[in-house]
Amino acid sequence: MMKKHIVCFGDSNTHGYCAKTGGRFDENQRWSCLLQKNLGEDYLILEEGLSGRTTCFQDPIHEALSGLDYIYPCLMSHEPVDLLVIMLGTNDTKERFGSSAACIALGLKRLIAKAIAATDAWQNGKANILVVTPQNIDKRYIDTEVGATMGRGCAFTTG
Repeated sequence: MMKKHIVCFGDSNTHGYCAKTGGRFDENQRWSCLLQKNLGEDYLILEEGLSGRTTCFQDPIHEALSGLDYIYPCLMSHEPVDLLVIMLGTNDTKERFGSSAACIALGLKRLIAKAIAATDAWQNGKANILVVTPQNIDKRYIDTEVGATMGRGCAFTTG
């Protein structure tokens, strides 16, 4: 029996970036590894996290971070894909993109459409996508390296 292939496509949250150390969480802490552990041997969890990845925006500072540019080769390299988990949007809030929530949602919609169109990558040619909304950036990160690269407007603040 072939394992079910689940591609986890995201940014630093999927890659396992640890803001405290600037390194990466180990396999006992990354959510995709914990998913693998909990689902067991009938599943193959494929980590496709990249720090800085956006839904569709080209970053003027770091190249090759647009999810839209990479989703097709990613899916094709892991075919047949049973489930695509997309967890993106945090980096789209970077001040340098000047994007509204509505524009970020349109970028995600465009990314999903491109993933669906990769029919040869999908098990039985039928797309199966789960979108996970990342948590808001906590205001405690405003004066950290993360806040410096994201911009002051990235953190969720209340009244």
